Amino acid sequence: MDSIIKRLRKFAKDRDWEKFHTPDNLAKSISIEASELLENFQWEDLTPDKDNIKDELADIMSYCLMMVDHYGFDLETILNEKIDKNEKKYPVGKAYGNAKKYDKL
Repeated sequence: MDSIIKRLRKFAKDRDWEKFHTPDNLAKSISIEASELLENFQWEDLTPDKDNIKDELADIMSYCLMMVDHYGFDLETILNEKIDKNEKKYPVGKAYGNAKKYDKL
């Protein structure tokens, strides 16, 4: 991920866009791009545009990586920490085959 983050930094720097990549703007952009991804599945389309799905996923991930970079987080660490929390919240014995939220198990 380091090479991707460096490339994202350069892309923004070359355009003088770093000033726009504040945490609040990045969070808004993640949400906006996630909504654009969801449009691919609106109206129960059985043949979504896979190229557009790839583009929207890339946009979401780019903004997420910029947020990780902004805060100096280690991506692998924060993902593992969250999986650890979820393993406790959703023990296999209670959550197996069940889509209920952890407090409803």
